[in-house]
Amino acid sequence: MAATPPPPSLSVPSNKSLKIRPSHSLLLQSKKKNNNSLRFDLSLRCEIKSFESHRSWTIDMNKDSIHNNSSSSSSLVSVSAANSASEFPTKNAKKVVLFFCAETKALAEKISAESDAIELRTISWGKFPDSFPNIFIPNAQGIRGQHVAFLASFSSPAVIFEQISVIYALPKLFVASFTLVLPFFPTGTSERMEDEGDIATAFTLARLLSNIPISGGGPTSLVTFDIHALQERFYFGDNILPCFESGIPLLKRRLQDLPDSDRISIAFPDDGAWKRFHKQLQHFPMIVCAKVREGDQRIVRIKEGDPKGRHVVIVDDLVQSGGTLIECQKVLAAHGATEISAYVTHGIFPNKSWERFGHDNGGHPETAFTYFWITDSCPLTVRHVMNKPPFEVLSLASSISTTLQI
Repeated sequence: MAATPPPPSLSVPSNKSLKIRPSHSLLLQSKKKNNNSLRFDLSLRCEIKSFESHRSWTIDMNKDSIHNNSSSSSSLVSVSAANSASEFPTKNAKKVVLFFCAETKALAEKISAESDAIELRTISWGKFPDSFPNIFIPNAQGIRGQHVAFLASFSSPAVIFEQISVIYALPKLFVASFTLVLPFFPTGTSERMEDEGDIATAFTLARLLSNIPISGGGPTSLVTFDIHALQERFYFGDNILPCFESGIPLLKRRLQDLPDSDRISIAFPDDGAWKRFHKQLQHFPMIVCAKVREGDQRIVRIKEGDPKGRHVVIVDDLVQSGGTLIECQKVLAAHGATEISAYVTHGIFPNKSWERFGHDNGGHPETAFTYFWITDSCPLTVRHVMNKPPFEVLSLASSISTTLQI
């Protein structure tokens, strides 16, 4: 009788990276044991990020194990989160029906491509002669008993009413659960009153969303990214469950891919940005800027940190006209930064203000940016700046796909 061939295996050398994509994260610590083996469910796709020198690992696809081929007593393997689109489908993944508006179609398609568990469904967005919405959800009975999500974009007051109409209707169609994905919470900067008579529209929008009807699975889940002020979570009522996500992990992965990643410093344009993001970026050297008043002017100064000889990345939650970023850029360049880039989760850029940001091909950090990273939370902006240096778009699709499995 012929010998049974060995099961297929994949050997990963110490200087290589194996990219697999699961819907969960875990950290495996190997220690010397009798069989020197760790076991995990290979229905997940994962990324083995690093290995110590002169070691290799073997992933046994039939026996669901990782074998350490070295004689060392301890090694570290990181298995990082992402979603599986086709290979190694996640067991027991929650099936989600995802609706979207016209602005978010491209992002919805990317989200669907991240997982076979997400099914895209369309809505007919029309208007009556008087310009009020004429909206129809095809095969509405077909979503009964299913987990349903809606990908919204409140880019202007003109589109909020028609989307709110759909958001209020979907949970009442006997769905198992309802999730609203609103990547950018647009009134977040209007979160407080500075004078009697000011209207905190962040509270108004939060209250509007808090009154979404309850579905068969209970209160609506709201997924939003880098809301302007964390205390805004308290503006929401008990009929909605806000899930606050961040785009900073996307930035960190991009910075690791840069050829000068060892020269990166993070700059914050003010104390608010530092308080918001410094814990997520604490392994980078940091620079904190501040606005100080001189006469009738407010001038940006460096409060702490040294940018000399560094590639400095300015980090904030959003940008509108960009004036603060540009003033911060000038002072960083004046203090010796060799390259300056920027990251914001939400690139709003009203009145085409993205045109103020030129591309630095080298040697001009005081007037232009090496990179300007934004996410696709504001789809209208993405259409204008896509493939136009210094802008690069970091997609939220994988993060949203993963969050929909909660």
